[in-house]
Amino acid sequence: MNASLPSPERLRRLLATLESGLLEREAAARLVLLAALAGEHVLLIGPPGTAKSELARRLHRAFAGARYFERLLTRFSTPEELFGPLSLKALEDDRYERLTDGFLPTAGIAFLDEVFKANSAILNALLTLLNEREFDNGSGRLGVPLVSVVAASNEVPVDEALHAFFDRFLVRVPVAPVSDEAFGALLALPRAAGPSGNDGIETSEREAIAAAATGIALGADALDACTALRRWLAAQGASVSDRRWRQWIGLMRTAAATEGRATVDAIDLWLAPYVASPSPEWAPRIAQWFEAEWLQAVHQPAEWLTRAVEAFEKQLEIEESAPPEDDAAGDGGAGKLALARALGGTDEGDAMLRIVSERLEASFRRHFSPVHVSARVAQVEELLVRTAAARDESAAAAGALKAALTSRLWLPPALAARWLAAHAKTLQTLDDLMARLRLTRGGFAALPLSAQAPAEVPPPVELAAEER
Repeated sequence: MNASLPSPERLRRLLATLESGLLEREAAARLVLLAALAGEHVLLIGPPGTAKSELARRLHRAFAGARYFERLLTRFSTPEELFGPLSLKALEDDRYERLTDGFLPTAGIAFLDEVFKANSAILNALLTLLNEREFDNGSGRLGVPLVSVVAASNEVPVDEALHAFFDRFLVRVPVAPVSDEAFGALLALPRAAGPSGNDGIETSEREAIAAAATGIALGADALDACTALRRWLAAQGASVSDRRWRQWIGLMRTAAATEGRATVDAIDLWLAPYVASPSPEWAPRIAQWFEAEWLQAVHQPAEWLTRAVEAFEKQLEIEESAPPEDDAAGDGGAGKLALARALGGTDEGDAMLRIVSERLEASFRRHFSPVHVSARVAQVEELLVRTAAARDESAAAAGALKAALTSRLWLPPALAARWLAAHAKTLQTLDDLMARLRLTRGGFAALPLSAQAPAEVPPPVELAAEER
């Protein structure tokens, strides 16, 4: 009987177990489990004391029946420490074989700390074991039950001799100490040995996931995004090997299969910073490229529209404060104002002062023809319509992204929240601009009118060139 894929709800429970009590490790937890389900290896890059080994131990408990192996490597480490001691009985028969039981060749999940400090004898054997899932023992090459190796290092290797080994780790996750915001919560965490569970993934289920992943299609938008990323990386002086591209597509297919999707799409390239970065410093740059240039999930400040709104506001200010074509108030107006002030202190004087002041204020402002006012209102209305269209487009993009993220199991919630918050900020910017335009439109509509003013259409407000 063929096993079915584990349900997304069950995988969410496993992720909750992995993350429990580990602050700001949701991305790392998701990546180590996803990589293991895809049969890939993970490199955790960060200082000691950042829960790297704890993640590996918890990952082990996510796979039923998988044996666990852990070792800290140094330049003095020997092959026996990883692969087992030599068999004395085999040596008596002139065979060079190791007793591998309980060592790396029999492990399902392994954690190798400071992995790049190992010597060449160990690294050469690890290359075959990681890539081929085989171990040379004596004259024979044996298959190993390895699901995934989680390795850790304080830094990426600079020695070119280690680059081939470094490339074997498809997923590379920077792991930093908790932020200042989470520091208080870290200190308040209860001491615990870590969660345990008995709902681990069976071997048959991993095989079902692998089989389902082979049937996942690569969507056109995902292909376009990969092509664009490859070009961008080349322009930045970086590259991803053909083997890594193929492995990465397999990882994305595994993500889609376990989420119940039939197609890999462009959103799956959220994995790019963890796969395509040659060093941790590259991860934010690649994330910024993907979010801004491809996904467009960053705040759009609408700079051109802002400058256009400011230009109309400035024009309204000029026209509201423009002096009349001639001094309509004259000396008589000044005399009336002096008389009203002289009568101040009485009810009649105060009322007269208010009425005269209001009339004089109006008389000292330029009056415009209905044609002028109508034209200005129409100009603002045109920009308001364009801004509303931009707002509708942005709202549609935000809605589509939110709908697409609903079923995402592996995408870290903080990342999804950041994308949606960026869209919300863009919408707020456009809403604010529309509110300012409505006020400006009302200001032009309230300009003083005069039938004697020249009935001329004013020239359009000069706007900066629209950004494309």
